[in-house]
Amino acid sequence: MKPVEIYSSPFCGFCHRAKHLLTSKGVAFTEIDVIENPDRRAEMVERANGGRTVPQIFIDGAHVGGCDDLFALERAGKLDPMLA
Repeated sequence: MKPVEIYSSPFCGFCHRAKHLLTSKGVAFTEIDVIENPDRRAEMVERANGGRTVPQIFIDGAHVGGCDDLFALERAGKLDPMLA
């Protein structure tokens, strides 16, 4: 499987939903907590082309978007091919 990174916050319900979806699919991911590591927030914004909200999700280095975007990929049957 391709590497997955999620910029998140422990207080974010959307982050929990996104992580739950990935976990339920058996996908390992690297979580970057922008509250615990505030210096990583600027990195997130730059990589996400200005996206300031969490989660910001990347698959194999490509920006996927947030939680709603991840679930839209799943509904469209496009998430599994991206992860493979």
